[in-house]
Amino acid sequence: MMIRKEGVVLDDNIVDVLDDELKKEIETEIKGMTYTKNFRSPSAEEWYIFLPTYKDPSTGGAGGKTIIQYNIFDNKEIFINTTIIFDDPALHKNNLNRLVYALSDEIVNRLVGYADTLLSVHAGENSYNAVYKQ
Repeated sequence: MMIRKEGVVLDDNIVDVLDDELKKEIETEIKGMTYTKNFRSPSAEEWYIFLPTYKDPSTGGAGGKTIIQYNIFDNKEIFINTTIIFDDPALHKNNLNRLVYALSDEIVNRLVGYADTLLSVHAGENSYNAVYKQ
């Protein structure tokens, strides 16, 4: 298949940026992801995130945690503040940044849903902030 763009013919040499090994790892971690809720307050909750491969090095337990804070006092622009902290140092290495992004996205989708969310991910070199807005 040839693609034309403004008089230029492009080959269909489309390269997927995720190699098969990384895709498989992402799929394995997301399929095996479980979580437990730990009630914190009327406006916040904490979830422990369990992953098949990644663990807390101190306890051998949850590889991360998610803190969700609901802004119930302001009704002009309601955002849910979500913080994800990955405790396994392996997830802090830059070569796993796409895995961290995929896991974080899945966590937000599962625990927060489609609400407007301010996200802060703490994962060493892979830390980042994002906004989910409908």
